[in-house]
Amino acid sequence: MTPEVRHSQHAPELRAAARHIGRRRFLTTTGAAAALAFAVGVPGAGTAAAAELDAARITDDPFTLGVASGDPHPDSVLLWTRLAPAPYRADSGLPARRVAVDWELALDERFRRVVRRGRATAHPEFHHAVHVEAGHLAPGHLYYFRFRAGRFVSPVGRTRTAPAAHSRTAGLTFGVVSCQRYDQGYYTAYRHLAQEDVDVVLHLGDYLYEYAVNDVAGSRAYPSGTLPDLFQRETVTLEDYRLRYALYKSDADLRAAHAAHPFVVTWDDHETENNYAGGTPENSVPPEEFLLRRAAAYRAYWENMPLRRPQLPDGPDLRLYRRLHWGRLAQFDVLDTRQYRSDQAYGDGWQYPGPESEDPSRTLTGDAQERWLINGWHRSDALWNVVPQQVTFSQRFNSTTAPSKVSMDSWDGYPASRERVLAGAQAAGVENLMVLTGDVHVHYGFDIKRDFSDPGSRTVGTEIVTSSITSGGNGSRRPSNWATLLAANPHMKYYNGLRGYTTVSLDRERARADFKTVSHVTTQGAPLTTAASFVTEAGEQGLKPA
Repeated sequence: MTPEVRHSQHAPELRAAARHIGRRRFLTTTGAAAALAFAVGVPGAGTAAAAELDAARITDDPFTLGVASGDPHPDSVLLWTRLAPAPYRADSGLPARRVAVDWELALDERFRRVVRRGRATAHPEFHHAVHVEAGHLAPGHLYYFRFRAGRFVSPVGRTRTAPAAHSRTAGLTFGVVSCQRYDQGYYTAYRHLAQEDVDVVLHLGDYLYEYAVNDVAGSRAYPSGTLPDLFQRETVTLEDYRLRYALYKSDADLRAAHAAHPFVVTWDDHETENNYAGGTPENSVPPEEFLLRRAAAYRAYWENMPLRRPQLPDGPDLRLYRRLHWGRLAQFDVLDTRQYRSDQAYGDGWQYPGPESEDPSRTLTGDAQERWLINGWHRSDALWNVVPQQVTFSQRFNSTTAPSKVSMDSWDGYPASRERVLAGAQAAGVENLMVLTGDVHVHYGFDIKRDFSDPGSRTVGTEIVTSSITSGGNGSRRPSNWATLLAANPHMKYYNGLRGYTTVSLDRERARADFKTVSHVTTQGAPLTTAASFVTEAGEQGLKPA
């Protein structure tokens, strides 16, 4: 992806007011962190350049949060870690000094054939996170990587590069995950995913949740007092968000999945606040205060995700939508349907559609992202055009009687925006459209209709909705509305309410989606089941049982 000039979505006066809040509270630790959320760019002067910590002085393992990789290109991949000898402390157990971290990339997991090595700097301003863009690599190759700080060596990660640009790649398999609320269950699904033979994992949002976590971690039911009190508050400040990522990444199963596969990530709402819409918060707080919260959330997200330099936040703005290619087999247009959207119509929730929700000016993606998506389709030479995004794209009625309510937070609450996207795909000649979705904590399989009001309308693509890793607790195979939703939505071909993930395999003839579930998440050790499998043929869209 080519870096582009970023333009703030917010008035200068609003950004100035948010900065003023940070300065006003600068004498407090949280105030200093809040002001830091508006700092731009990787440090190169000042405190970062003046003070360096000799890594040999680190006495405890700094790699407690593991390693990760992401956004594979044909000639490069992003490598990530964050130094945190004491992850549940605000400073992670390190002084506010920069630390030199060495990294290696090899063709074998014993590092006998090292092909690239280098040194990166872990800056305190970025919570000692390390983002290495390892380049000059061979396309379509598997690599192993690790980091070293002082006498400590990180766990080994496995990653891969994408195939050569415009190559006729034969196949691709990827995992699809979302919604991993820590205090609603164990990450058993991630332990299974770490053992899968997939090329890449797509994370569709809700990597963390902003809600308070008690000392027993909710449904995990740890012994009383296991977690410190600092998690028993909602995330608002930069310190809050940073500590919450440390909690989530302390989970061994999540770390195993990151070490096993490169991730391509996008967020939804809970990485910041439930159901926020652009600059509009869920609750009634002054807009400058929410802007400061968003800046803190976005900065912590970048610090803790395997994201490249173009995704570095600028205060409360972060260009997360981006495009990746897998030869000529697949183009991935990763969307952000949270940062630029119009506010939810009719106060959000499930409502009857009407003039407010059907206003043609309403947008889920924002105008710039919508143009970027459609223009990218016009230039695409891929057989499969895949759109990883957050909220349910297909029409979803919750009643068999008309009119039916729809979710105002999903594309149903923005039908004009959906129509523009579908019209754009049609104009671009997209024949094999696949939309990937998270958010709703269930597995769905949809046929995407050109006109959802006409059941006989042409099927122009498929939507694969993956269930949550843990969010919502154990779930059930057939939720109470199972029969109603299937009857009310004839284009819905599958519905399962258990937790899990999905794998999708693409080749030149078809796509296959395997919906995978675990029987429970409130205790550990659940086996993995392939609950259902569907295929859709290239050039003849529509889900059919495999």
